[in-house]
Amino acid sequence: MLTRTLIAGVDCGEYDIDNSMKELESLCEAGDLQVVCQVVQRKDNPENKYYLGEGKMAEVKQLCQNNEVELCVFDCELTGSQIKNISDFLELEVIDRTMLILEIFSKRATTSEGKLQTELALLKYKLPRLSGMGVSLSRQGGGGAGGGGARRGAGESKLEYDRRHINQRISLIKEKLEQVEKRRDILSEKRKKNDIPVVALTGYTNVGKSSLLNRITDSEIFEKDMLFATLDPTARKFVLPSGQTAILVDTVGFVSRLPHKLVEAFKSTLKQAKYADIVLNVCDIASEDRDIQLEVTRGVLDEIGVDRENIITVYNKCDKEHVEFVTENGVKVSAKSGFGLENLMNAIDAKLADRMEVLDILLPYSQTSLVNTIRENGVVHSEEYTAEGIEVKGIVDKKLAYLYALYKKM
Repeated sequence: MLTRTLIAGVDCGEYDIDNSMKELESLCEAGDLQVVCQVVQRKDNPENKYYLGEGKMAEVKQLCQNNEVELCVFDCELTGSQIKNISDFLELEVIDRTMLILEIFSKRATTSEGKLQTELALLKYKLPRLSGMGVSLSRQGGGGAGGGGARRGAGESKLEYDRRHINQRISLIKEKLEQVEKRRDILSEKRKKNDIPVVALTGYTNVGKSSLLNRITDSEIFEKDMLFATLDPTARKFVLPSGQTAILVDTVGFVSRLPHKLVEAFKSTLKQAKYADIVLNVCDIASEDRDIQLEVTRGVLDEIGVDRENIITVYNKCDKEHVEFVTENGVKVSAKSGFGLENLMNAIDAKLADRMEVLDILLPYSQTSLVNTIRENGVVHSEEYTAEGIEVKGIVDKKLAYLYALYKKM
């Protein structure tokens, strides 16, 4: 049974409230909530006590009673006291946009790293709200017990104890995530040593990144038409037209006004994009919010230090009917039908071209094994057997170019 939910927001002119409320409704759907009504108030500034004005709050209370609402979700980040004030007034459970995202993350994270990152973000969210939230904290458990922890000292208040316990848990999680990051760095160094290029998929949530990964690498990663269908990074090998082998990595999707706590908590995961040789910034070409999605994603990529020169914009879902859009510097594809994937692979190859050496060689018959080396690490374009030897044209990984230096045709 889905939880009957009212969503509420204040339009102060800072962003497109209609798009934001539509996204909040999609987030509710991803969190197994049923939005039965919504309220938007246009004000110069939100109210300190209730976020909405008292008159609008009375209207919300009546709506909740008439529609048997069980939960209210606000399209903002509320303070602890605001959550308590609103909850007391409405006599309902109240959460905000950030808490909703954290709940979705908590449900979807499957790896130990994903669970730790989610708990870290949740604890950072809770810490400044301890004095005001009270019972509202009980909605989200946090994803880990964290051991025995410190016992409450003599004369220590419940608030002081909770704050101290959370700070200790945050420190412990950070240590564990540092260990995970070190293992990730070792793996990245191993890939660099083997000279395997890494291509990272980034983009707004629900634009088809997992579908694109499945299509390119012939995999079966979970995909569903909802926000945050997948959270944990996935890596798969694929072969480019040039013959190069590369690693394709999926990353967590973004949303508008992604809370900084989440950006910070998932920084080690997002580094998959920062340290990739190429970043594919995927958007839904058929979405009315396409330009907003691209702007949000680019903003987060800038924040984590991704070089824009390494980014290829990918306009996905071109199988949709009546899509009329002239791209800037990007590639149109459809992960569903396969349309445009050849162009995308060629675009990736072009950015990685300096890794490959063009060959026009004459191999003696005593060195025929070197032809197989080209096939395994590049592409043989032509192969002709002559009296003098084997004439081969193709490309090979530059790290192996020295093997063919003696056999270049003059």
